[in-house]
Amino acid sequence: MTYNFTVSPDFNPDHLSGWFIFNTWLQKAISEAIHLDLYDDFDSQRKAIAEDRFDLAYSNPYDATVLVREKGFVPVVCPKGVSDEAIIAVRRDSPVKHIEDLPTDARIATTADPDVRMMCMIMLEPADISGESAQIQYRDTYVLVAKDLIRGEADIGFFLEETFEDLSKVIRQELRPLVHSEIQLIHHVLLIGPRLAHKRAEVQQHLANMHTNEKGRKVLEGLGFEAWETVDQEETEFMIDLMDTLEAG
Repeated sequence: MTYNFTVSPDFNPDHLSGWFIFNTWLQKAISEAIHLDLYDDFDSQRKAIAEDRFDLAYSNPYDATVLVREKGFVPVVCPKGVSDEAIIAVRRDSPVKHIEDLPTDARIATTADPDVRMMCMIMLEPADISGESAQIQYRDTYVLVAKDLIRGEADIGFFLEETFEDLSKVIRQELRPLVHSEIQLIHHVLLIGPRLAHKRAEVQQHLANMHTNEKGRKVLEGLGFEAWETVDQEETEFMIDLMDTLEAG
């Protein structure tokens, strides 16, 4: 039997080959056939999630809600010391110095990354900017969001902090972070589905020990991680509850 694995589309494109290498490593570690299926956008991946196509998912916090509470997935590990934070950025020469300087109909460039969009919209509340008042334009990648800012086609851009820091130096020097979140309790998580649940303990053990040998460290480096750390159900449920609270707030 071949199991299917997917990764949240908000990963850094520079780590694309790293996920394929990781998938090969994992297959050998647990002696199971695993097919890695990647998507260019969130909508396509969510359609596949709804159709129960996956047995393993490296999920963003937003989609973890559906996978855990509706699809029966359970948490395995998350990247050690990495939390999901968001940045609202402007063009370097923008006259905007504070969130309150923005007009209520500000032009916003963003990806469809739901947790980033949620965190950024919360940070815009002091300017009375809402999804109804703003002019929101969706882009497929964070690089395209950055280009909208540089070209003057957007007033602000929403970024996953990790991805913003991974932008090329040439692009970053044209941008200026305006504000960033400090929630520290939201993170991506590797989840395992019902068909592969019998392998959870084995997968967790292999991943938790991955950084202890040279080969594993090189694979982790290709993902931009230092190590994995184990995650339990209670911690994941707390994160999901927090996401629900923030979204409702």
